[in-house]
Amino acid sequence: MSITRLYVGARLSQVVIHGDTIYLTGCIAEQTKGKNVREQTREILATIDRLLAEAGSDKKKILSASVYLADIATYTQLNAEWDAWVPEGHTPARATFEAKLPLSGTSVMVVCVAALQ
Repeated sequence: MSITRLYVGARLSQVVIHGDTIYLTGCIAEQTKGKNVREQTREILATIDRLLAEAGSDKKKILSASVYLADIATYTQLNAEWDAWVPEGHTPARATFEAKLPLSGTSVMVVCVAALQ
């Protein structure tokens, strides 16, 4: 099976496609860094939509998601955006964790695995 990598950098590729599976790196907010969790989440989800489309998939095909919050007290803010974004009947397996995120001003990070077909 072939491996396709998109947005390859020195340390990571933002997207890796292997067979019928798409792996997205930890998506963080770029434009809304330092803003509230809802705004950062909205930007991240739009990024995930874009990356999945470029890979030939969409959010209905997300198999699993790991969500990292700098402060678990913002869980309801995250869920307000997430619940509006995920199509009914297409919720992935998801886990949410409180974690110290590596970049200042970053409050949310989302890692996804999706099916290509």
